Amino acid sequence: MTIKLGVPSKGRLMEKTFDWFGARGIALSRAGSEREYAGAVDGIDGVELVLLSAGEIPRELAAGRIQLGVTGTDLVREKLGAWDSVVEEIAPLGFGHADLIIAVPALWVDVDTLDDLDAAAAAFRARHGMRLRIATKYHRLVRDFLREHGVADYQLVDSQGATEGTVKNETAEAVADITSTGDTLRANHLKVLSDGLILKSQATLFRARRAECSKDDRAVMADLLVRLKVD
Repeated sequence: MTIKLGVPSKGRLMEKTFDWFGARGIALSRAGSEREYAGAVDGIDGVELVLLSAGEIPRELAAGRIQLGVTGTDLVREKLGAWDSVVEEIAPLGFGHADLIIAVPALWVDVDTLDDLDAAAAAFRARHGMRLRIATKYHRLVRDFLREHGVADYQLVDSQGATEGTVKNETAEAVADITSTGDTLRANHLKVLSDGLILKSQATLFRARRAECSKDDRAVMADLLVRLKVD
């Protein structure tokens, strides 16, 4: 066996991950065209690069099909129940920063906090006979967060596309989504609740807790982590 390292297969996350490893003496590169998902590793023996979508990496780590993976903390915590029993957070990489937040229409001048949202949701149900809709693709994280803060009378509606546009399109009354600058929220006339930060996310190197590793694999893993200057 070899140590399999899962890395996002395209875009800025891939490039920044390649840069991060390269700065530590481990050169990662894509093999062939952008449509191919094979890669090469130079600077250490016994490590294989696997290019995957960022959303696939938590699943592959949990299944033990890769031993290491780079992806966002938001994706790991959303996709893996009891995530810290399945994967170990090895090192934050310092890029891919984004906040998972709850936002409501800017015109809701009386709604600034989660308590205000809870009251608005109760009033919405009393008036319309249905629960206030919050569009998101982060169902686990949002549901747990709202439960912890006592918000009821809402329903989550799935949004895998332009979540910020769902309010304008009248398919939701509020959103819970990732944002880095807030520009898209403001462009869609939305505001973040003052206490609506669910999670601060960034690209992170994770290790699978349940992946099979031979004695040789463990030696390669130890050497790699020393080379990367992480424990």
